Amino acid sequence: MVGTGGPVAPFSVWDYVVFAGIVLGAAGIGLFQAIRSRRDNSSQEFLLGGRQMSAVPVAMSLTASFMSGITVIGTPAEAYLYGTPFWLFGFSYAIMSTVSAEIFVPLFYRLGITSAYEYLEMRFNKVVRVIGTSMYITQTALYTGMVIYAPALALNQITGLDLWGVLVATGVVCIIYCTLGGLKAVIWTDVFQMVVMLAGFVAVIVRGAILQEGLTRIWDDAHQGERLNAFDFSPDPLRRHTFWTIVVGGSLMWTSIYAINQSQVQRYISCRTITHAKLSLYINMVSLWVTVSLAVFSGLTMYSIYKDCDPITNKDVGALDQMLPYLVMDILAEFPGVPGLFVAAAYSGTLSTVSSSINALVAVTMEDFVKPLWTSITEKQASLLNMGLSVVFGALCIGMAAVASQMGSILQAALSVFGMISGPLLGLYLLGMFFRCANSSGGLVGMITGLLLTLWVGIGAQVYPPLPEKTRPLPLSTEGCIYNNTQNFTTMSPWSSTQTFVPTVPNSRPALADSWYSLSYLYFCPVGTLTTILIGLLVSSVTGGCKQRTIRPDLFVRKSDLFCFSSCDDSFTRAEPETPVKSSSSLKEGKQNIAFIGSQMDIVDKNHEKLTWF
Repeated sequence: MVGTGGPVAPFSVWDYVVFAGIVLGAAGIGLFQAIRSRRDNSSQEFLLGGRQMSAVPVAMSLTASFMSGITVIGTPAEAYLYGTPFWLFGFSYAIMSTVSAEIFVPLFYRLGITSAYEYLEMRFNKVVRVIGTSMYITQTALYTGMVIYAPALALNQITGLDLWGVLVATGVVCIIYCTLGGLKAVIWTDVFQMVVMLAGFVAVIVRGAILQEGLTRIWDDAHQGERLNAFDFSPDPLRRHTFWTIVVGGSLMWTSIYAINQSQVQRYISCRTITHAKLSLYINMVSLWVTVSLAVFSGLTMYSIYKDCDPITNKDVGALDQMLPYLVMDILAEFPGVPGLFVAAAYSGTLSTVSSSINALVAVTMEDFVKPLWTSITEKQASLLNMGLSVVFGALCIGMAAVASQMGSILQAALSVFGMISGPLLGLYLLGMFFRCANSSGGLVGMITGLLLTLWVGIGAQVYPPLPEKTRPLPLSTEGCIYNNTQNFTTMSPWSSTQTFVPTVPNSRPALADSWYSLSYLYFCPVGTLTTILIGLLVSSVTGGCKQRTIRPDLFVRKSDLFCFSSCDDSFTRAEPETPVKSSSSLKEGKQNIAFIGSQMDIVDKNHEKLTWF
């Protein structure tokens, strides 16, 4: 009987067929794009799709890139245990999309960059760019390891397939279509995988509604179980999720992901016009709303079914991240092929994110490390090197999955990584874009200080997890369990033999454990961002930053960039041939143009007034 505990049915033959068909279909899209683009093997075609993509597929790809297997598995489990505060991220997505589209897109699009970190060298110096790129590579490799590990664990538990065999297979599939098809293959595969992910959520909700005799019953159960108390306006920064931690901290965190993360920047600068680039972010915002709503409601459906027999307490599963796979096999096993669709949904999210990460890692490595050192590289050599690097980074991400297996709750761990590393990077970009007096010394010291601070609090929180008073999990029950695993561990379900490490609270906790280390993980990013800006301005003022007068005007945000759509396309199109491509090799060729811009920097057109604050 559904929802009463005990082992669940294994994968059927049709589940394997559906799963394999969807994964092979994703790989087939990559191969199709490789064949379609075989006449154009240029590096720009491989990394940016020839800068000819339209808004809708890019928007779907933007959503799929970070709505990964972690989202498919982690968000419903979050709603099951903590309720609906995660829904408030809808506000964060709106703020993030507006800031990214109106401030960052025009700047990057105007500069014609391939790597987001080229800007750091233009505004500061080469050292800052190299450190920024290295931080991104470290963050992305670790995050991608988590993304690979999450659905691989679910597939291992459902099918019994070897965990590391699944991990390697995931990486190999991504490597194939990244290596052969480039960014176009990644984007169109993401579109397909986004549809599969949403279909997986819909299947869970529809079947749950049938079992519970309607959506109203699910909603009522959630209300009685205190799962609908989303609006907590407590100003306590130590509480895991409140309105303020999500809207303030979450907005900055997601801005750092979408505005300066190479995986996302690479997508919207691949659009054919700035209008398409901006629209892609606004369409992405709606896609994020739909995705998180379906994911959270899947969690509420899960609670309605297991409200009287919690699989975690009953030892049917050994970790929170196994809850949704367990539910799928419990309620959908009688429909051959449907559990395969769900696993394919989680797997599709993984494939989209891993392929995005590999493609972005190749891009920053080529632009920030290879081309500056190998200035005479030909297009053919660059194309071959792109493919080789795809293989290398694919293998690296598979290896990082071993690290991810030791990080506890996958959803929170993933967002914590972004907060710790992207926060200082976001502060560095804002420092450069809005403050004329900021110099390279201030930027470098500010970024390093912000990074050390966020690593301190982030690692401390991992070693000394916050107490339940701050994380505030909601009550669960086992009163309705018929099959009780807690009494007989020799007959417990195979689901309980988890591969993940669930952090436990150490017996002795330092004084900082219940204050500084208990800071909400969503505030890691604001701490890093604000520290970088404040220290950066302080050091810049001491080292004479306010006296410098040789900064190019186009490196700052302009008022004319804001909410400018079709009227901007012509001006951007006309400016592109005159704007040198911003890589180290092309900067040398454009010295005269840059010198001219520098000499004219005090003459600012009224229609392009800069938004610098100092």
